[in-house]
Amino acid sequence: MLTSGLQIYNANPVFGGRAGLHIPPIFTLGGWLAGGRHWHFAAMWLFSLNLLWYGFYILFTQRWRHRFVGANDIKALQKSQNNKRLIYAWHRIIYTSIIPILLLALLTGIGMYKPAQFPWIVDMFGNWQSLRIVHFASVPMVIIFVIVHSLLGRKAGGEELTESMFW
Repeated sequence: MLTSGLQIYNANPVFGGRAGLHIPPIFTLGGWLAGGRHWHFAAMWLFSLNLLWYGFYILFTQRWRHRFVGANDIKALQKSQNNKRLIYAWHRIIYTSIIPILLLALLTGIGMYKPAQFPWIVDMFGNWQSLRIVHFASVPMVIIFVIVHSLLGRKAGGEELTESMFW
């Protein structure tokens, strides 16, 4: 989604208009505006269905009770001397914060893709440009999440934990 989004961005940059920052073609996918939109829309379905499946999974298995931030995590940040407990508390805070960011990216993306069908989404953000900026700003937030989440995982469980996620 990132590379096709950069292709769409190049067609009409959010910051600076046509004279604004352009991304080199090596980092884009789609070749032109319509191609970038097609790739972005296809990836959006995978992203949306994955997020929906995850929501059902968390809800029906009741993993949300121990997966997301709770009162005990806030207390641990204030009182705990246990380094691992502090890391897990921060991990849950970061993990919980990504859900609204992903939902915001999805909502703003739908608002940009179908503004005639969902004008209320554009109206929620004031205007089209604000909607684009919020959608565009979700990208660095997700990248920061991935970096912080990975670093916290490494700090909590070392290379063994990180490798166990892939092998």
